[in-house]
Amino acid sequence: MKNLYQRLNLYIDSNESYTFLPVEPIGAPSLTIFRNSGAIVTNPPNTLPPPTASRSSKTIYGIVGMITLVMSEYIIVLTGRELKGQLMGQNVYRATDYEILPLNPDVSVTNPPNAVEAHLIALIKSHLFSGYFLFSYGWDLTRRLQAQWAAGQEENSKAMWEIADDRFFWNRFLQTRLIDAAYAKGDQNLSAYILPIMYGTFDIRPARINGHYIKLCLISRRCRYRAGTRYFRRGIDHEGHVANFNETEQLLLIDSPRADNQCDVQLSFVQIRGSVPLFWAEVNNLRYKPDVQIMEMKEAINATRKHFEKQNYHYGDQSLVSLVNHKGHEKPVKEAYERYVTELNLPNVRYEYFDFHNECKNMRWDRISVLIDKVEPDLIKQGYFHLDATIEKPLKIQKGVIRTNCMDNLDRTNVAQAAMAKWTLNRQLHALKILPENDTIDNYEDLSKDFREMWSDHANLISIAYSGTGALKTEFTRTGKRTAMGAMEDGYKSVIRYLKNNFFDGTRQDGYDLMTGNWVPRRNWSPSSLVVDRRPLIIRAMPYVLWFSVFMIFAGLTLPRTSDYSLFYYFLLWFSLVAVSLLFIFIHGIEYVNWPRLLPLTDIIYYEGPGFRSGHNGKGFSHPALDLKVGSNLSRTRRRAGSKLDEIEMGSKLRVD
Repeated sequence: MKNLYQRLNLYIDSNESYTFLPVEPIGAPSLTIFRNSGAIVTNPPNTLPPPTASRSSKTIYGIVGMITLVMSEYIIVLTGRELKGQLMGQNVYRATDYEILPLNPDVSVTNPPNAVEAHLIALIKSHLFSGYFLFSYGWDLTRRLQAQWAAGQEENSKAMWEIADDRFFWNRFLQTRLIDAAYAKGDQNLSAYILPIMYGTFDIRPARINGHYIKLCLISRRCRYRAGTRYFRRGIDHEGHVANFNETEQLLLIDSPRADNQCDVQLSFVQIRGSVPLFWAEVNNLRYKPDVQIMEMKEAINATRKHFEKQNYHYGDQSLVSLVNHKGHEKPVKEAYERYVTELNLPNVRYEYFDFHNECKNMRWDRISVLIDKVEPDLIKQGYFHLDATIEKPLKIQKGVIRTNCMDNLDRTNVAQAAMAKWTLNRQLHALKILPENDTIDNYEDLSKDFREMWSDHANLISIAYSGTGALKTEFTRTGKRTAMGAMEDGYKSVIRYLKNNFFDGTRQDGYDLMTGNWVPRRNWSPSSLVVDRRPLIIRAMPYVLWFSVFMIFAGLTLPRTSDYSLFYYFLLWFSLVAVSLLFIFIHGIEYVNWPRLLPLTDIIYYEGPGFRSGHNGKGFSHPALDLKVGSNLSRTRRRAGSKLDEIEMGSKLRVD
């Protein structure tokens, strides 16, 4: 695999061009992007920048990609990085700072020409600075160890972007212009500028156990397909991609004195997680638990089949571990999942249910061992990957994978995956004779502490990306115990999740759709619906009535009283207005949710086909699907914006959620 340029100097030639010149090796071909035409050209070796160009004060650590908005095309470059560790002798970095360079000389990023352009640029910045993006110049982070070994020597002559796993190549859409140019010209010099970035987690820690020096590494890779936030990306799409799909790889590396910092003995264990592979959703309506909706479309069973077939192709046999509750709010999702799996009856797919909340109630989290006992035959059969550099072929191949899910694929899933990873790590250390058969890592405080912290940090980062807060139940993963203080912390996180999921995630979802190419703007197109609130006046006014009434109640506490009843009618008025405004807001709950605007979820909100629906809460005094008199922005503007005609006008790539 050909390495990438690690540091670039940027030369800006007024309104003519941007030139990127590698710092090392000296004399390497530079890259020029012309501002007027957008043409991408690699220059011959030892070509100097234009004499009229001025050098940027910032070092460029990579080109993230290019994106076209309404008024201009932009180059996104990486100007800050943080070293997270070394893997296989190669540095792994986290991206920390960026710069956005407009091609149009008349456009300023700091002072955009109109409100729509400013809004889209803000989405880009928010997505970049809130995400956890990782990259390496010499090691393909997007592929697990076994996949890299299977590819063999045939990839040595290829660029990193050519061999990266398309699912986890997060900036693949942003790199389209550079990749197309490299393809068209067969330009390997251009390929050295194309930096694949992964959205995920990375942690590597050294340890010493029974005289052996080892490294424990944990990597998660977030899939760019059907990416998004907790309530706005659920279930499956027609191509078989599911929401919140993550591949998690735990590496055990045995240190050796080799000069290239490679480890002679390398072991890998992979698990996956993802949303329940059905057409389902939870419709936000300001209630703590939104309405559950399962859409029994005719193509649903085929989409589920596609999903399992994709995972069989990538990983082999699958063991499906479902942690969804068997009663209450989650029961319909569990039952529909089991029905689909039974109907498909695929030979390489086995379903296992674990009643997490019942088994682990009263803080008996040690009862996760019951799940391990259930899946132990699958863990043994599927195995793990074991490579010894002194032997030509691997000692072991991982032949399958455990796919774990709960409703969000976050909290319960994290606990279960950590438990299976710990069981496998003990097994690997036994096989290597590093631990005696009757010993476990629990008896080695430093290693056990590192293991718990790695899995807890990993859980938090995955949860922040999807739900907006750290994971719940990480106290058990981090300490091995469950306390009342941990339960209180989970309660606090749950409140923050509620606020973010209802009032902030629509904008965050727009950022995902823009940066992954789900929605593509058209040049010189400026929809005011992105920046103008078109809801009816009564809808917009009610929160102001609420807050003004609360203010007047507190103000009334400072007023003088002639008797105990002198302010009775004053407080009665304002408390009544608080109650009426709150009631109105919750009855029209979906009008106050921060919904995505680039790809409105109208078809989901107003779905009336076959399937299950827990309720139609938050849609006004009458059913909006039957009577739209009360409906407002969602029942008018979003219905129109959600139509296929308007989605084409918006330049989006149509996807049915």
